[in-house]
Amino acid sequence: MHAPTKYRLGVGIVLVNRQGLIFAGQRRDGRLPPWQMPQGGLQPGETPAEAAGRELEEELGTSHAEVIEVFPEWLRYDYPEGFKARRAQCFRGQQHLWFLMRFTGRDCDIGVAGSHAEFEAWQWMRPPEVVDAVVAFKRKVYREVIAYFAPSVVAVAAGTGQNGGAMRRLAGRAGRSGAVSLDPRGKQPNP
Repeated sequence: MHAPTKYRLGVGIVLVNRQGLIFAGQRRDGRLPPWQMPQGGLQPGETPAEAAGRELEEELGTSHAEVIEVFPEWLRYDYPEGFKARRAQCFRGQQHLWFLMRFTGRDCDIGVAGSHAEFEAWQWMRPPEVVDAVVAFKRKVYREVIAYFAPSVVAVAAGTGQNGGAMRRLAGRAGRSGAVSLDPRGKQPNP
């Protein structure tokens, strides 16, 4: 068998509530530490935004959220040497486009149980707690994403985070063109 060389494409979701706390799910697979933010792979023909919405519904059982901001580039992590996950047989690691989403529902609108449930429990955590609670090989990406989204998380908690304002800030951060590349190879997708 050959060594994996590709990255699995997917999306990650930083779901923030009105208090500025971030959703963390406790994984069912027994990996320690067990907590992480929602994430998942892209399906054929699916856009990153569609994948983010689908993952939110599949993993959290809710659609009560709105996109506030999108990280301006794809971030990747490698699986550690000897990692036993099935995907590590095929992929070197994962590459995600991260979405900051404001949770617009109530806690009772979240349900992690189900036949394909990835989480067995969940809680709201302060941003630094989320970084500390994830497996070590994801921490660098988590730090980068949470630091980038921090001003918008604070704005949501203060009740001042507006979708349009966040998108204007995003255009300023994304470079001269103001466009965020949705293609992981750095090219704009074909219309």
